[in-house]
Amino acid sequence: MTAQTLTTPTPALAALAPDLGAEAALLVREIEQYLTARVRTTAHPLVTKTTAELVAEALGTTPAHAAAPVLTAPARALRILPDWALNFPLLRQLHGGGRQISVAEHLELTALVIERYGWHQGALRSASGRRCILGAQAVLFRLGYGDETTALAAGHHIQTALAARGTTEPYHRWNDATGRTRDEVLALVRTAATDARQADRP
Repeated sequence: MTAQTLTTPTPALAALAPDLGAEAALLVREIEQYLTARVRTTAHPLVTKTTAELVAEALGTTPAHAAAPVLTAPARALRILPDWALNFPLLRQLHGGGRQISVAEHLELTALVIERYGWHQGALRSASGRRCILGAQAVLFRLGYGDETTALAAGHHIQTALAARGTTEPYHRWNDATGRTRDEVLALVRTAATDARQADRP
């Protein structure tokens, strides 16, 4: 697929536009322009390995300097898009979604989304795109970082980390409690990520 191909509205976007009204149709066009511009300035999304890694893979060997892939949160620019837009397959492809991740990675990325988008209370997201814990998880789920099983297991680890602190209320209510801080939220999610990583070790 080339950048030229992407200048034509995708079938999903084109089908949605007539039913959404003038404002929504304008937003759809802006999303298309955003996606097209990103493709023109970004390396091919499927090329994620170095030349040395590709050669080693072809030869059936492992390069000495091979490192674990670096986790990157979805782009900060995505915080302004409505949640339904995150489901578009092209958007998933351009932003690294549509791949399986571990529960620990899901939790680490949840913390990164909160850091990058901003933290919120009282709803999944604010008008500016800031997110609570569940809202950050929703971003990852909609973009295809893992699946429902991954997200549910991550929620279980967060709940377990809360229980270890003597708290039994659901973590979405804990997030919204008066006096809660962003740093407390990030510390909880990262504790859950550490616990999940340790649980995965043989």
